[in-house]
Amino acid sequence: MGVHCAVGVRLGIWATELNGPVNLELTSPDSLYAAMADALADTGHGVFRCALAPPLVEALRLQADVAEHWYSAGVGRHSDHQINRFVRRDRVAWIGRNSEPEIQWLDWVEELRWFLNRSLMLGLETFESHFAFYAPGTFYRRHVDAFRGEGNRVVSLVVYLNERWLPGDGGELVLYGADGEMLEKVPPDGGTVAIYLSEQYPHEVLTTRTQRYSIAGWFRQRGVLPLDRI
Repeated sequence: MGVHCAVGVRLGIWATELNGPVNLELTSPDSLYAAMADALADTGHGVFRCALAPPLVEALRLQADVAEHWYSAGVGRHSDHQINRFVRRDRVAWIGRNSEPEIQWLDWVEELRWFLNRSLMLGLETFESHFAFYAPGTFYRRHVDAFRGEGNRVVSLVVYLNERWLPGDGGELVLYGADGEMLEKVPPDGGTVAIYLSEQYPHEVLTTRTQRYSIAGWFRQRGVLPLDRI
C-alpha cells in the first residue's frame, strides 16, 4: 500500500529521506529545505516522502482535475520540439497564480528557491511548473531535463498528487547514474517530493496502470524563460 501522510505537528509538514534515517521527522519548512539542500550538495539528488502538507496535496490534485488547458507533452526545444508518442504520452497543464492552491504551491517553491540560493549559491532566478497527467498505459522514456552548458534548467522538482498508490500500479520515477545504474525507484505517493540536478540525472517514468497525477518543475538561472511551452 502507498504512503499515507498524516498532517505534521503545527506546521503540517514533515518528510523522510528514503535513503536516510527511517524516522527523520522534519517539523518546519526550513528543516525540510535544509535537507533538500544537503541532498543536492552531497549526491545531487534526494527523495522525500510526505514533504508537502496533505491539505495542499489534495487541493492541488483537485485543481488539476479542473484545469482547462491540457496539452499533449512533447520533446525537444525550439525548432526541434515535437510530439513523440514513442518517448512520452503524458499531458500537461501549466501552472500560474490562477487559484489559491497554485498560489500556495508557488509560494512554497519561492521559499525553497530562496533557501537553496542562500545555502548553495546557485543563482536560481525563475521557476516554471506544470501539472502532468498519465492515463493508464502511458509513460515517459529515459531522458534528461537539460543539456550540459545550456544554462537553462538547473534544479528539477517533482511532486506527486496521488492518493494511496498501490504496489503494481506502476508509474514509478526511476533516476539513473552516469553509468546507467539505477539510483532511485520512486513510487508516486501523494506528497512525495523528488529533487535533483537537471543536467546530471537521466530518468524515466515507468508505464502506469492507473491514473497518475504529479507536478514537474524547474528552477532556472539568469531569468531564462522557455520558448517551447507545450
